[in-house]
Amino acid sequence: MENQVRPRVSPDVASTVRDGNSSTRIADLLRTAILRGEYQPGERIRQEDVAQRFGASRVPVREALRTLEADGLITLSANVGAWVSRLSLAECDEIYQTRERIEPLLLRYALPTITPTQLNRLDELVEEMKNTVDVERFLVLDREFHLGSYSSVETAVLGDLVGRLWDTTQHYRRAFTLLLDEQSTRIVHDEHQMLAQAIRAQDADHAERILEGHIRRTRLGLARHPEVFDASNHRTGNVQRYEIPAL
Repeated sequence: MENQVRPRVSPDVASTVRDGNSSTRIADLLRTAILRGEYQPGERIRQEDVAQRFGASRVPVREALRTLEADGLITLSANVGAWVSRLSLAECDEIYQTRERIEPLLLRYALPTITPTQLNRLDELVEEMKNTVDVERFLVLDREFHLGSYSSVETAVLGDLVGRLWDTTQHYRRAFTLLLDEQSTRIVHDEHQMLAQAIRAQDADHAERILEGHIRRTRLGLARHPEVFDASNHRTGNVQRYEIPAL
């Protein structure tokens, strides 16, 4: 059975798209909705529904979907349609192993460029993550923490690649967070704090080791739960709020 069409964009946002009639804006809004879990892996995205929702013609919608396909967020099938990309356990494992190797390198590049203001923000994010039990809020903070630690460095390849890998695994990072018990939650928070301290100390070797282990922990945790990758278990409907164990 096809999923029911659900409004996902406020009237103000839709008006902005109508006025600009921009494929870039549509792509950005759809990307945000996918990363927020409003669209699930394997869920079909109909061009006509998106065009109607954003008050746009099908041309910019088609261009937006192609952009998201290039980013790995959408799978397009000629003359059939578009679906939110879904990973198998093996594909997710490969992506996480790739992250284990390249993300610490990106962090090493970034360390000399991180400003005192950014260091203070990383410390704030560590505390904010500890103090939230809402999974969606945690994911927003976690993303800002990690990608923010790389944001001050310009790279030819690494930065864009890491961003793409983060986007394509967002749903599975959410699933992992929902699986955390109290002890695992404490470990995640401790790793964030140790990483922030290593970054502040400009200790690239230690920061790399912490980050590599942090990413590996998620990979191994997901491998123990293959049901996460079962399409029949992907929920539909509006974004739901979940809680993670409070410490």
